[in-house]
Amino acid sequence: MLKQNLKLKLSQKLSPQQIQLMKLIQLSTLDLEQKIQNEIGENPALEKGIENQNTDSLDDLYENSEIKDSKEIEINEYLNNDETPHYKFNSNNYSSEDEKSINISGEISFHQNLLQQMGNLIFDEKETKISEFLIGSIDDSGYIRRTNEEIIDDLAFTQNLVVSDDELNKVLKLIQTLDPPGIGSRSLKESLIIQLKKKKNPKSETLLAKEILKKDFDLFSKKNFSKLQEKYKISQIELKNAIDEISKLNPKPGVSSSSNLTANQIIPDFILTIEEGNIEVSLNNRNSPHLKISNSYKEMLEGYVNNKNKTKSDNDAILFIKQKLDSAQWFINAIEQRYQTLSLTINAIIDFQKEYFLTGDERKLKPMILKDIAEKINMDISTISRVANSKYIDTPYGIKLLKTFFSEGFKNEDGENISSIEIKNILESLINKEDKSNPITDEEISKLLKEKGYNVARRTVAKYREQLEIPISRMRKEL
Repeated sequence: MLKQNLKLKLSQKLSPQQIQLMKLIQLSTLDLEQKIQNEIGENPALEKGIENQNTDSLDDLYENSEIKDSKEIEINEYLNNDETPHYKFNSNNYSSEDEKSINISGEISFHQNLLQQMGNLIFDEKETKISEFLIGSIDDSGYIRRTNEEIIDDLAFTQNLVVSDDELNKVLKLIQTLDPPGIGSRSLKESLIIQLKKKKNPKSETLLAKEILKKDFDLFSKKNFSKLQEKYKISQIELKNAIDEISKLNPKPGVSSSSNLTANQIIPDFILTIEEGNIEVSLNNRNSPHLKISNSYKEMLEGYVNNKNKTKSDNDAILFIKQKLDSAQWFINAIEQRYQTLSLTINAIIDFQKEYFLTGDERKLKPMILKDIAEKINMDISTISRVANSKYIDTPYGIKLLKTFFSEGFKNEDGENISSIEIKNILESLINKEDKSNPITDEEISKLLKEKGYNVARRTVAKYREQLEIPISRMRKEL
């Protein structure tokens, strides 16, 4: 039986401008520049430059248009550009002049280098295909992280090759003779052993190191030095020399020779200076580009609107131009909103941490959480998080990630609020000064902090130590 129901529903949806703003806020300076270039390339109604105040605004032009909102503007396609992989923005239609300005690396890649070296090995046709596949399976750290069974299955499906376990291992052993030493290993243990085997005229400590890795890698990795001394009947000095030999080896042989690994360039989003005790902060000019609506597109829309004898094709042209103009205006507004959001956030952070920025003393950092800044500038916590996690500031004390100024708080014995950053600095200092033959435990660190007036539990010490990427006491032990 059919029934009619009346249902009232209230839902909140983000507008296209809000979605676009959230995405733009997260972009770094370099990514923003790339985004603007892509936008200008895709939307001819958007141009770089300062808007001429004498020209009509879009609102004025739309008031004269007879086709207002007659068709929904497809902004979804425009917004989805953010999801498009970067390689799809590249093109090969450069002119000869453009090509001259592109810096091309003359170095060959890590895998190309291995393939060149492979030419010196004697392989038949089948073994050549296996070796090429194996080299392609080596990751950037220099390891093959796949089992023989998985590789054999892939060779059968992709290369139509039936390969036995013995054939695969034979080719792999030859690939492991290539440079850098340790390449193509299945594990850290295997890589270290291969590197030791390649040493010419090995000394006694080298032979001992190889023996320890082969037979007692587990004891070595857990730094159980007393058992190693007892098992091999060696002195502490002999064991230390063997371990020193191992410590000189490369745990990631692929990293040192990979030309694909490039350091990320950090361009600060904010620049902070101190003039006569006054803090001045400015947004990097690259974050506030001058963008404007194309005058030629405005004139085209005006010409179509003023045409009294419009045809269907004229109406379609007006809709197309209006869509491009709206997209351009929305993008300009989003860039402006991004600028305002960044300015408000950084000024609130600087005001909150003023003592630190004036002195550079990390002990002056106050406990500060995202909620503190969000309430201060009346914005959502998620917006502050987007700014803090991706933006850098250039200060007299170095380039800092905004996220590093946020921390939890503790009260010391005097009842003063202390930032967790200060606790971490003290913790790191205590570990740096410890006796490496008998490293201090988390419990002992907790007691030392309490003696200094910081009531920090052992569990909290362990959390901060892990955040600082410092291993447990047993793993810090040295001979």
